[in-house]
Amino acid sequence: MVLYVLDSLAGSDVGRAVVVVGHGAERVTEKLLDAAPATRLEFVEQEIQRGTGDAVGVALTAFGPDELDDSDADILVLPGDTPLLRATTIAALVESHRATDSACTLLTATMDDPSGYGRVVRGKDGRVERIVEEADASEAERMIAEVNTSIYCFRASVLGPALRRISPENAQGEYYLTDVVQVLSGAGYRVSAVIADDAAETQGVNDRMQLAVAEKELRRRTNEAWMRQGVTMVDPASTYVDATVTLAPDVTLFPGTILQGMCTVGAGTEIGPNTRLIDCTVGTGVVIENSVARNCSIGDDVHMGPYAAPEPGTSVPAGARLARS
Repeated sequence: MVLYVLDSLAGSDVGRAVVVVGHGAERVTEKLLDAAPATRLEFVEQEIQRGTGDAVGVALTAFGPDELDDSDADILVLPGDTPLLRATTIAALVESHRATDSACTLLTATMDDPSGYGRVVRGKDGRVERIVEEADASEAERMIAEVNTSIYCFRASVLGPALRRISPENAQGEYYLTDVVQVLSGAGYRVSAVIADDAAETQGVNDRMQLAVAEKELRRRTNEAWMRQGVTMVDPASTYVDATVTLAPDVTLFPGTILQGMCTVGAGTEIGPNTRLIDCTVGTGVVIENSVARNCSIGDDVHMGPYAAPEPGTSVPAGARLARS
């Protein structure tokens, strides 16, 4: 999920990314490094979870004094549980932040049911004054439909001093990053907001139901992108292609096809129906139907299936015919 969030940084001229890890730190770090995103990654550990403000304070320890004092530098803060976030949305946030010369610009969303989210409180001039968490909000504040998405762009030179002025005097007993907004606004700095065009892309994933909804949308985006590049999907709704898969033009995927892991598929290949490949390399002009393979190398012009299931690690030579095994 964090990899999708990191992908949203594309186009925002981000030189480095600091990932705050806590529970399962070693596993998360290993997974992200194996994926090798284009952005340079560094990791810091929040040993005790004391809130989002504390997490950002921990993240700042990865930066040098010159970086944090640079009035021209900006720091993006993104939660790790928003896989639907688009790169264009983050690029628009950064562009607005710089165009308005703001100390802080937050991404907000308008929701029919804002339950569970912090509300954005604006002044009479329309500027953002503060964010109030739902547990601390009054009845009137809970009626506000504009919510905080936990996505921010800060001027680097003001973030550290503002963090030092927040306290855990709230319902959760935590250091809220949202309190930084009121600190900056109260000190006379400009705090701006960009309202997301699509509120759905800013929503976090907190349970298996929300995860399933997010995965469905990610599959739709992935399939649409491949079809625009010349891949045929007979029934996109029943075709599952991981973001790590590489497909050549003129590949045809029939219903029930599942491609997972680091699969690569050559031009003119037909896969499916009801076929699952995991970490396989598939040549050109191949036909694979009603079959399963894991970590296999399948040569050009192979006809595999129906009901083939080669042993993991099998190398199928070019031109071979492989049926039920």
